[in-house]
Amino acid sequence: MLVRKRLRITGRVQGVAFRASTVTAARTLGLAGWVSNGADGSVEAVAEGDEAGVAAFIRWCHHGPPAARVDYIEVTDEPVHRALPEPFTIR
Repeated sequence: MLVRKRLRITGRVQGVAFRASTVTAARTLGLAGWVSNGADGSVEAVAEGDEAGVAAFIRWCHHGPPAARVDYIEVTDEPVHRALPEPFTIR
């Protein structure tokens, strides 16, 4: 089953290669979507794929790359209206 989740990740997540590492993790899991820096210092991501892959991606985001410190992740379900562009990319 195809699912789509929006994540807002807070902590020390900018300037620590979080976006680039997120792309690698998402592509490894076969997910579509994107990741971007928020103006407030957070990172936002939208991931779409099978339930197991998206769940594994969310687990990865809870720690991120070695230099990151993740304080909180807000996860929101989104409807899957059409497939997101592949591959997973940085916006």
